[in-house]
Amino acid sequence: MKFIPTLKVAVIPVLTVLSLLSASNKVLADYLNSEGSGGDYRYELWSSDDNSHYYLKVWLYEASPDSDPYTTTTRFPSTREALIYFDCNYANKNLPECPR
Repeated sequence: MKFIPTLKVAVIPVLTVLSLLSASNKVLADYLNSEGSGGDYRYELWSSDDNSHYYLKVWLYEASPDSDPYTTTTRFPSTREALIYFDCNYANKNLPECPR
């Protein structure tokens, strides 16, 4: 009969730790880094919780702040690359980094 109390003492803490570890992965969230506009568009620059990648949410400039984005870009490795992408593709800037 000592087996059941021992099982409770050993198994319950292990299960608790495992559930906390798995729950911590589920609460990870992306973060809004900055906002801006150019041309007929405005953007929000978002980063992953660990800053390993960035992406843009882009709206038409006149769109309601509560509306869904016009588009959400794929991942960028840096904020610089994300903002250059916005400037070249939405703000119509003629930067040296823009593809010809």
